Amino acid sequence: MKKVAISIGDLNGIGIQLALENHAEVSKIADPLYCIDKEMLKQAARKLDLSVPEDFCFTEAVSFPFEIRPGSVDKESGAYAYASFTKAVELTRTGKADAVCTLPIHKKAWEIAGVKYKGHTDALRDFFNAEAIMMLGCPQMYVALFTEHIPLKEVAGNIKEKELTRFLVDFYRTAKPQSTVAVLGLNPHAGDDGVLGDEEVIIKKAIDNAKQILGERCCEGTAPYSDPLVPDVAFTPNVRKHYTHYVAMYHDQGLAPLKALYFDEGINVSLNLPILRTSVDHGTAFDIAYKGVKLNDLSYLNAIKYIAENA
Repeated sequence: MKKVAISIGDLNGIGIQLALENHAEVSKIADPLYCIDKEMLKQAARKLDLSVPEDFCFTEAVSFPFEIRPGSVDKESGAYAYASFTKAVELTRTGKADAVCTLPIHKKAWEIAGVKYKGHTDALRDFFNAEAIMMLGCPQMYVALFTEHIPLKEVAGNIKEKELTRFLVDFYRTAKPQSTVAVLGLNPHAGDDGVLGDEEVIIKKAIDNAKQILGERCCEGTAPYSDPLVPDVAFTPNVRKHYTHYVAMYHDQGLAPLKALYFDEGINVSLNLPILRTSVDHGTAFDIAYKGVKLNDLSYLNAIKYIAENA
């Protein structure tokens, strides 16, 4: 059974409730080690009116204790969330855990705590000096993002042949899809042969480069990548039935259809790193934190299952 270091996320949010309520189910899938200290665990459980399971294994000396303020954005919770995350990474880096699973953080809380990273993926790139790839989804459909958290007006200028070629090669080798990966064009109608934009020329060159590096037909006799697909039909049922993995050129291009189809069960996976990291694909839900609301646990359980199957 894989040992999973679980960073507890922002304690003003729903992460600790997910951890406590799903511990028994998670323990059937993996061996969890929660990166939270005793004092903060007891405080959170008391505020949630939940008991701490006897076999709930946790670390000590994560960071300075603080008063949990449900639904609040503050530097103390941001600092603790970051410390929990770095603890989980270090446990995995040193072989004391097989992978990291992260519960949701609040990016603004990280910022006001003085954390220089916008999120987990940015931090992991720096920690390992590696080009981490963000992939989101579930077994029915995974989407990798070539550009991530940048303004839409900057996307076209960031589509460059060399960088996209490297991305496609790294993604295929680390995601290990079992069939051809669908690549989305950028423009309406995938450019209509240059009438509506010429970025697809660059995308096609990068695809051809990746095919040459990976092998024209390298996975069960199929080509590793499709030619650029028309984005507005790429997720229709007749097209989707042919693909389980997609590469989107920008954030909302890939995540809007993914979340429309599979919001509850989607996860976030960091690929192309020396360690495996998965995460829930939802936020801190400050509006319902510590209010006794029944939480949807599908994303969290799927994040653990991915580790059990792939670490």
